[in-house]
Parts: sequence; structure tokens; C-alpha cells
Amino acid sequence: MSDDVLWTPSPERVAATNLTRFRQWVAATRGVDLADYSALYDWSVDDVEGFWSALWDFAGVIAETRGTRVLVDAKKMPGAKFFPDARLNFAQNLLRRRDDGVAIIFRGEDKVRRQLTYAELYAQVSRTAQAMRVMGVTAGDRVAGYLPNMPEAVIGLLAATSIGAIWSSASPDFGVQGVLDRFGQIEPKLLIASDGYYYGGKAFDIRGKLADVLASLPSVERTVIVPYISAAPDVSALPNAVTWDDFQAPHGVHEIAFAQLPFNHPILIMYSSGTTGVPKCIVHGAGGTLLQHLKEHRLHSDIKPGDRVFYFTTLGWMMWNWLVSALASEATLLLYDGSPFHPDGNVLFDFADETGMTLFGTSAKYIDALHKHGYRPIDTHKLTALRTMTSTGSPLVPESFDFVYDGIKKDLQLSSISGGTDLVSCFALGCPVRPVRRGELQCLGLGMKAEVFDEQGHSIRGEKGELVCTAPFPPMPVGFWNDPDGRKYFDAYFARFPDVWCHGDYVEITEHGGMIIYGRSDATLNPGGVRIGTAEIYRQVEKLPEVIESIVVGQQWDADVRVVLFVVLKPGVTLDDDLARRIRVQIREGASPRHVPARIVQVTDIPRTKSGKITELAVRDVVHGRPVKNKEALANPDALEQFAERPELQA
Repeated sequence: MSDDVLWTPSPERVAATNLTRFRQWVAATRGVDLADYSALYDWSVDDVEGFWSALWDFAGVIAETRGTRVLVDAKKMPGAKFFPDARLNFAQNLLRRRDDGVAIIFRGEDKVRRQLTYAELYAQVSRTAQAMRVMGVTAGDRVAGYLPNMPEAVIGLLAATSIGAIWSSASPDFGVQGVLDRFGQIEPKLLIASDGYYYGGKAFDIRGKLADVLASLPSVERTVIVPYISAAPDVSALPNAVTWDDFQAPHGVHEIAFAQLPFNHPILIMYSSGTTGVPKCIVHGAGGTLLQHLKEHRLHSDIKPGDRVFYFTTLGWMMWNWLVSALASEATLLLYDGSPFHPDGNVLFDFADETGMTLFGTSAKYIDALHKHGYRPIDTHKLTALRTMTSTGSPLVPESFDFVYDGIKKDLQLSSISGGTDLVSCFALGCPVRPVRRGELQCLGLGMKAEVFDEQGHSIRGEKGELVCTAPFPPMPVGFWNDPDGRKYFDAYFARFPDVWCHGDYVEITEHGGMIIYGRSDATLNPGGVRIGTAEIYRQVEKLPEVIESIVVGQQWDADVRVVLFVVLKPGVTLDDDLARRIRVQIREGASPRHVPARIVQVTDIPRTKSGKITELAVRDVVHGRPVKNKEALANPDALEQFAERPELQA
């Protein structure tokens, strides 16, 4: 085993995977013999129609009709259309089970414990959908959720999409303006909200924020309040508000009338981070989202019926939508809402042992925080059922790969995955039949013709460049909301290279067919005309035990760009000349002299989006004295003050 290989699946595990079964099924039913994953991937991007139609059949997509056409206008990006004659319903595919198996297990910190069977979930969706129909919700209307990661959020999404309405959500820690920046653009007819949420052992009542939101959201005809921090919250101060139970009360459990709609009828509106202006409203379709998630869950994550799937997420992050779709693979959803460090960093691993978690999804920053704070679940928890751990949100540094295998579990598929809200899924992710290599995403996603382009638009391999996709794929957005001529959508992804999706990540495809991510293209540093990915610096500086976290930007200086590094240090540690020297040595030796920062500055906090991503662009604006256009997109906007007018950056 080479030094960079941290885990290799056993032959028995490989043979038992859904991926192996799919490859064998393709050979038996399509007459295409595919020797290994590389051959399967090549076929999936060379025969786009063959692959996606095979996946449809293998995954058992439920539809009124599929039609004979798989892809039309294949050369147009945007413009290509998959399964143009199909009619289906997204929610119907997620509610394929109605038995007494457990569909959802929910924990709200140490305050709330609940679970629902598949039959109970179906019943809840049935009653909620009927209530929505009675109040006038129809196909194309928007239903918004302002909720914790709780069962009623899943029920709301499924009820809305069963009708053909479009679901959109935000987490309850969003401020009033952050909610209005999102929901104000899409004008929901119905708003489902909780009375509050728990975080760090404290209860936060959001009814005051709700009143302010509703005062500026005249499209809302009905507000439904889910009791969470109170058994019977007073909703009298909220216009047209009823409790969840009262909303459902008139309706019994009946067969759900799943609306059969075109393949990419809109079902989700998601939002860009919004750190450079009002968030873009990205519209996703039913069929593209469903097929992509079935592929990523069953083939790349090896999710099987009865598996217990967890992602630490909120309703403000696309990974929540990704998690919910695991119902279509007949898995149990494990929902956790609250702080992952309350009462301490063992809480999610306690949840894993208690529930028999098979897939543990989280962020790279969470794994790094566990490591930095000295947690070793391998010594304190059994994690017997856990087969897969996924990480996203930012690049997973090589040292975090080491930590997972040394400190969490040795026999584990660690899948660093990457895509985005733009496609509510991934371009690169895990592969259960391939080794895990240190610092690499295991593979390119099946059916995704991902390549790396240089500045001139030439495809390159083994070098850093722009992540692009040169062939259409089903989960491309339907478009942007309020973009009638499609210009905003075109400009966001297709303006740079003709008929090619340009994703905005700075990456490298490795000799193994995996991927290394160096950061966002728009945050790439350019000192002396040399492009440097920010992740390359983070990987080095965060090796030092004194450094908890860092953020790096390029500062315009003396007709060039100089690299400025901000560091958050462990309590009691001060940035002195010796530590600054060791940081520079580490970066120089681990990366290159070009990566070494011209200035290193200590701060106590780093601004991040609601989904936990650090915001280099916002810091860059503050450093240059430019206004940050949308502070409401940040979870901790006050942190920006530390970056303004720093004397260290004036010389």
C-alpha cells in the first residue's frame, strides 16, 4: 500500500457494494462490459443517454411515464433537456415505503427526542398536503420553511412537492433581513416556522423576528407555527397564524394525490451565499435532483435499505436537501439540530452509537475542530455500524484525513465531496470500491464530464485550473428566479467558456482520477502573477498546534498583490515573532516561497456564512475599505470589524 493510501476496501466489501451490482447489472441488461470504476466512469460520460437511462431503471424511479427520449439539444449548455417526455413526482419517490420501519430519528440537543415510522411520515405528509390544498396551494406556488432540522421540515418539503409546489428554506438563526433577502424574492404563499430553536443548551424564541418578517412579506397568506421550545406557543401576535396541529386537524389520512409533472418541474429554490449582494435564487427541478441524489446515495455512498444516514446540517445548507433525498433509497434519516459541541464534542458520536449510524456526514471544519480540541472517538465510542464518513463545505486538509483514520475509525470510507448549491449535489465524491488517498477526493461523479481548463480554455490534467463540466448533466438548475431571459443564469456559469459549465473552483484532477481542491477561483491569490489557491496555505498553517483557524486574502499593494494571513490562535497564545517565523517556515517548506504571507495578523474570529464557510471575499473587501454588500448572509458579521483599518496592513 503506497504511503498516500489510507484505506482500501476489502474484496468482500467491494463485491457487496451497490456500485459493483450496478456494473454487473449494466453488463447483463445493456451488454456493456465494464471492468472497473474507471471503465464505468468513461462509459457514463461517453454514453450520457445510456448511463442516465440505466440509472433510472436500476434505481426504480417511480413515474407516470418515462418516454423514449433521454436527452434533447445535447450540445446546448444551457438548453439541454433530459427526459423531456417524462412525468413524475419527487415526493412520491421519497415516500415509496409505508411500513413500520423507522423513517426519521430526531434529536434537538438534549431537549427533544422523537422518531417517525415510514407509515407515520406518509400520514403526516398526507394531512399536511391536504391542508395546503385547502388553503389554495397549487403547483408552482412557493412554500417556505423557517425551521430547525426537524421532522416537520421534511414533512413540509414532501407535502409541498407532492402538490407540485416549490419548497425553499432558511434556518431559524437567520436574521430578519437575511430571511427577507431570500423569501422576499420568491414571495411564498405559505410560511412554516418554529416558535424557536435550541443552541448550546439555550432556547431562542424567534416569534419576534417572525412578526418582523411577516410585516415585510405580504405574499404569505398563512403562517404555520411548529411548537418546539414551547408545548403551546402563543401565536396571536402573528398575522394569519395557526399551530401545526390546528393546520392539520381537519384532515384524516388519505392516499396522497401525487401530481404527475414534467421531469424538471421546479421543486426547490436555493440561494447563493449572498456575500457579494442579494443572494441568487437557484431553481432546481424534480427529476434532475432525484436522479442525481439516487446516484450519489446508492452508487457513491453505498446507501442501502435500512441504512441510517446522518448529515450535520441546517435548513440553510444544500446538504439538508441531499440528506432528505436518502428516503428514496429507503434509508432512515438521522436529524440533529443544535450545537455539535453541546454539552461537549462527543454528542454526535453518542448519537451515532445510539442509532446505529451508517453514514456520518459533516463539514471539514468540524473534523478539524475535533482534532484541535483533542477528541478521539476511536477510544470512547464503538461506531460499530459506521461504514462511511463524508466531509464537505471546504477542502479537507491531509492532516484531517490522518485524524479520521487515527482518531475516529480505521475501517471507514472517508469521502471528501464537493459540488455546491448550484447543482444541489457534487462533481467529485466518494467511491466505495476504490482506495482513499490522503488529501484527495476519490473520484469524479458518474455522468459528470468534469474537466480542468487552463486560462485559455484548454483541458489539462495533473495541473491546477478551473473546474468545468463539458457535457450536460440532469441536476443543472432549471434557472434563476426572476430571470425571465436567462441572462443571470447564463452569466453565472456559461459566459466564460462557450457551451461549458464553469463552476468557479480552482482544482486539479490527479493521476488516480481523483481531485484536489485549492479553493474558490474568485478567492485565488495572484502575487507576482502566479495563481495560488487559498486552501494550499490553510493546509500548511493549520498544521501548527497553536493555530485554530485561518483566513488568507490578497491585498492590493505597490502595483501588485501581497498575501495577508489572519490567524485565530488557541486561548492564551499570542502571535509573536517566533510563532510568525514558524508559520512562514511551515508555509515555505510545505508549499512554496510564493505562498509565504507578507503580513500575518492575529484575530479572535473569522466571518463565515450561515452554512459555516469562511468568507474570503468579504474579508478582502473590508481590507480594501470597500463595503460588504450583504452582511445578513453572515452568521457572525461582527467579526468583520477586526479586519478593518489594521495598522499592520498600512505598511
